[in-house]
Amino acid sequence: MRLTNILNGQHFGNLAKVHGIVTYKLSPFEQRAFAGAISHGLPNIFRRVRSNIFTVAPPFIVGYLVYNMVEAEHHHLSRKNPADFANDE
Repeated sequence: MRLTNILNGQHFGNLAKVHGIVTYKLSPFEQRAFAGAISHGLPNIFRRVRSNIFTVAPPFIVGYLVYNMVEAEHHHLSRKNPADFANDE
């Protein structure tokens, strides 16, 4: 059976009639997308960061310290020893 026969001129949103379910829609022009974003959102962000900072920050700090130490050691080991080339001419 072909898909065009199933659709029978209908669009995907209107394929079946559903009874007993009520849906409500609000116009996008009536919505307040950022209602309370500053008065409620910013304090909530600060509260959530403050509650999780001691869980998240220590692994990042340890990771940075290990990375920094390894990079310094790699730089030290990749340099040539100047004493090996003291008598070269």
